This record gives sequence, C-alpha cells and structure tokens, in this order.
Amino acid sequence: MENDPDYIVAAIQSGYDVEVDVWAHKQIWLGHDGPQYPCPLKFLFEHKKKLWIHCKNLDALHILSDFKELNIFWHQEDDYTLTSHGHIWTYPNKITCAKSVLVVNNATEYRGAECFGLCSDYLES
Repeated sequence: MENDPDYIVAAIQSGYDVEVDVWAHKQIWLGHDGPQYPCPLKFLFEHKKKLWIHCKNLDALHILSDFKELNIFWHQEDDYTLTSHGHIWTYPNKITCAKSVLVVNNATEYRGAECFGLCSDYLES
C-alpha cells in the first residue's frame, strides 16, 4: 500500500507524517520502484505540512524544487541528505542530531539517540 494515495490520506488522518516517493514522467506519479499512481500537484499541496517528498528522479527534483512550501529531498544510499526544509534525512544506523529524521526498520523497537523523527514502515506495536 506504500504510496497509495488513499493509504497516505489515512495515515495523515491518523496523525502521522508520510514519506512519499515521487516520480515525474510527463506528469507527477507516486510509487517506490517506479511511477505507479498518478498524482496531481494539488494532492501534494493539500497535504504539504505532513509530507516528506522523496524525489525519485531528476525530473521530479527539478519540477518540485520550484515549490518552496514542499518539503523535498533526493538520495540513494547517502548517509545524510538535507531536505528543502532543513532537516537531515539520515540513513539507518548513522549518528543523529536534533535535526535528523532517521530511517529505521521498526520505530516501535527504536531505542537510539534522540532525533527530530523516525521514518519507518512499522510505527505501532
């Protein structure tokens, strides 16, 4: 269900922020491994305060970088990358700081250093 617009909205309505994977290929798409769900820009703007937008190709990064209100980033396997809103997207098992959003396998089991937030597919036990 990852990147499914209905699932994203349900997670937001449950109080969570959501990391979404965005592609641009003639239009904007959501999908982890490739364009899967058509995504009008309106959807990103309606939920902009709760979205962490992972641009998955250069076209997405280029297009979305014009919109300062969107929190975007790009990375592959970098230890750290800076989001457009000044947070440090942090690869698993790396040192964190107060601005770090750490990617973890299971947030319910995280017992590490303090950070701004955790990104995980598993948030509740």
